[in-house]
Amino acid sequence: MVVSVRRPVPRSAALPAVAAFTLVTACAGPPESDASGEATEGFPLTIENCDVEVTVADRVSAVVTMNQGATEVVLALGLEDRLVGTALLNNPVPPQWQAAYDSVPVLSDDYPDQETLLDVDPDLVYGSYSSAFGAEAAGDRADWADLGVATYISPFSCGVGFAAPDVSFDSVWGEIDDIAAMLGAPEASQELRAAQQAQLDELASSRPGEGLDVFWYDSETDTPYVGAGQGGPQLILDAVGATNLFADQERGWARVGWERVVAADPDVIVLADASWSTADEKLAHLRADPVLSQLAAVRDSAFVIVPFSETTPGARLADGAARVGQELAAFTR
Repeated sequence: MVVSVRRPVPRSAALPAVAAFTLVTACAGPPESDASGEATEGFPLTIENCDVEVTVADRVSAVVTMNQGATEVVLALGLEDRLVGTALLNNPVPPQWQAAYDSVPVLSDDYPDQETLLDVDPDLVYGSYSSAFGAEAAGDRADWADLGVATYISPFSCGVGFAAPDVSFDSVWGEIDDIAAMLGAPEASQELRAAQQAQLDELASSRPGEGLDVFWYDSETDTPYVGAGQGGPQLILDAVGATNLFADQERGWARVGWERVVAADPDVIVLADASWSTADEKLAHLRADPVLSQLAAVRDSAFVIVPFSETTPGARLADGAARVGQELAAFTR
């Protein structure tokens, strides 16, 4: 695997000394090719990702995914045989992918470090967030490029100083297209896109959330972190025809004062369920607070619980829309 990178900042020397040995062994053999010795059709392939130009000489065959969202993109494509390691779950893996997930080594409950990654000899290190390439995690992307290892970060989470693409289902599918192309399976992405578009078309025709004002409660209690107007929660609420009470807030999520929530008095509250902020914890807070407990949605138990992994741009966002739509149908006025 050969990777060339053009990067506007100097690279660090973060990788340990063992990296030099890995470079020699990883590049000793020829790139994967067909029986004639020719490179696979569509390769070499160059993708620009977060201002890094990544070129893979042939299809990627050994992937480490650093976050659940990245893992689920590969699982949704049916390419779990390419995974040599995973990490960091926010929610249980959906039942349809559990057996595939169980076949892949879990390298760490948190981010695996550089040495752990080197031990599994990946062709691609794929993270959903820029933090996956922090000093205590995978390390600088340019160092991996020097080893002939491709890296990819979800375009929605490139980090400070990067302009994220407008969040739409097309841009979500664009990330999946990139990964499928690097793994030499573009048809898998097209099949997934078609299936998810069918889900969205059904929601567009039924509009199960129409007429409902929704408060999307992501996390935190002192000042709630809410689904705002430029991310996964907004896409989901648009897909089901509901009104996001905080669509005027920029970015995908934002902090707002509880007084705004009280003044809005939502019809329904969506609770994101994550290992680090469970739906039960948020529900308990709403019911225990003397003011919040008087919200109509709290009094009426008008709650929708959705796994956090179905609320962020990725392979499960359309499933999140289908789940929210199905549950909102019970509250439609």
